[in-house]
Amino acid sequence: MVEIIRTSSENQDFIDLVKFLDADLAERDGGDHAFYDQFNNIDGIKHAIILYENGKPMGCGGIKEFEPDTMEVKRMYTKPESRGKGFASKIVMELEYWATEMSYEKCILETGKRQPEAIALYAKKGYKVMRNYGQYAGIENSVCFEKALN
Repeated sequence: MVEIIRTSSENQDFIDLVKFLDADLAERDGGDHAFYDQFNNIDGIKHAIILYENGKPMGCGGIKEFEPDTMEVKRMYTKPESRGKGFASKIVMELEYWATEMSYEKCILETGKRQPEAIALYAKKGYKVMRNYGQYAGIENSVCFEKALN
């Protein structure tokens, strides 16, 4: 059975899943990890999603306000043993619903070129590549995406 809950970054299951995410990213990013890590603090993420499979936390994601009409998708992760089941799609869709409920018009996000699964997910979910924004401007390994919420 799959269950999705809305919570915040203070939820211990979210914190634990983000630790797995950070370990995975440290491996993928190599020497670039310290740069990215400084922007991935979860303190203050008021809108977090946890996906449970048979009562076990298997995936997460969050959104935080970037601009008054825009939410930024942060800290997306699915445990390796649960990949390929559509869980990441479910998490992204729930984050988008939540943003829409709060009257946000757009979601943006950044991912790395060394994360082809993430790039494929966002393209599949209707996100379009945009110019790298904020701290990611000019960063060669970053790919930024945006999606209008209807």
